[in-house]
Amino acid sequence: MKVVDLTPEHEALYFECLEDWSDEIKEAGDHKACWYRKYKDRGLRIKLALDDDGKVGGMIQYLPIEESSIQGNNLFFILCIWIHGYKKGRGNFQKKGMGKALLKAAEDDAKEKGAKGMAAWGVWLPFWMKASWFKKHGYKKADRDGMALLVWKPFTDDTQPPRWIKQKKQIPSSSGKVNVTAFLNGWCPAQNMVYERTRRASAVFGDKVVFQTIDTTDRESFLEWGIADGIFVNGKKLSSGPPPSYEKIRRIIAKHVKKTKTA
Repeated sequence: MKVVDLTPEHEALYFECLEDWSDEIKEAGDHKACWYRKYKDRGLRIKLALDDDGKVGGMIQYLPIEESSIQGNNLFFILCIWIHGYKKGRGNFQKKGMGKALLKAAEDDAKEKGAKGMAAWGVWLPFWMKASWFKKHGYKKADRDGMALLVWKPFTDDTQPPRWIKQKKQIPSSSGKVNVTAFLNGWCPAQNMVYERTRRASAVFGDKVVFQTIDTTDRESFLEWGIADGIFVNGKKLSSGPPPSYEKIRRIIAKHVKKTKTA
């Protein structure tokens, strides 16, 4: 096994989070590729883990925290670390040390670039991006938002822990029509998939639904709202993990259309 930097040879695979076998991931569109083109000159770093046969089995992506959705200084922030674990497609690469190797490579890289620490996010539940996994590798709690935990590992004694940036503005609610407000950053195909499904579902109802996209790749736009990704229907947030189906999203919007008609 070895860890390498992303090269053009593997960009298409990276844009699909190593799930090039999945028809569902194609629903995410090209938003991650667009996000990558914007951020690759803003300090974004991507590393891949390859097995002995040269097959990509894992990835990590991280960037200066000042370019992320987290408040902090002189840190790098891990957007995600993912080891392919499905039997389909590439096969299961988990439990082989790839995650540990990727994390160490990213930390060493951040230190070389003068960062004073590394931050990441995780969840309490025992699935993807487990907070407990980061804690096992020396990370400690910095902040919490519901089930999401912000963790960090300082490299020096003169740095401060990161903090979540919270929602700052109220989302528009109904005003004679159903308002669907979609915040889109682009780094996560799962969130991009929810965006595309919501956009298509909203179009079904014609002028009864007002669909608005807020592009949070613009950091000023993100800081104005304090929301990086998310779908809001008449001001109410749509749960996006795991990604709801197109049919479920359409039913939710239909209920709001019906309420608006009878109001």
